[in-house]
Amino acid sequence: MAAPPLRNRHELALRAVALAYPEAHEDFPWDRHRAVKVRRKVFVITTYDEAGLSVSVKLPWSAEGALQFPFCEPTGYGLGRAGWVTASFGPRKKPPLEVLRSWIDESYRAVAPKRAGAEGASSAPARARRTASPRPRPR
Repeated sequence: MAAPPLRNRHELALRAVALAYPEAHEDFPWDRHRAVKVRRKVFVITTYDEAGLSVSVKLPWSAEGALQFPFCEPTGYGLGRAGWVTASFGPRKKPPLEVLRSWIDESYRAVAPKRAGAEGASSAPARARRTASPRPRPR
């Protein structure tokens, strides 16, 4: 399938962020959707149409907090149960790019194999993982 045109500067910026990760590449599995994958696993899906910009990411550590934003909802097709969140913005709305960048980072680290760089430098998701299930301290 042919790539949908990039018509929104915010989508273009988020695409550049996602494609900067090791082994990241683009795929176009559904009509106007743009999926960014690491190896065969999707970590970001964007769509831009007359309704505006939509960004879906896997957030295993921060989905609950993300869903508190009025522009977020669990991703459809049952993906929400697996920690996927979709953020939607009208055509004239400016998305919070820094927040979306951090979510793209978390999503990449959640799906990328360790050899692809998912366990790179210290990051908030890695810290959250360590604190979420602390190891018992030796006595």
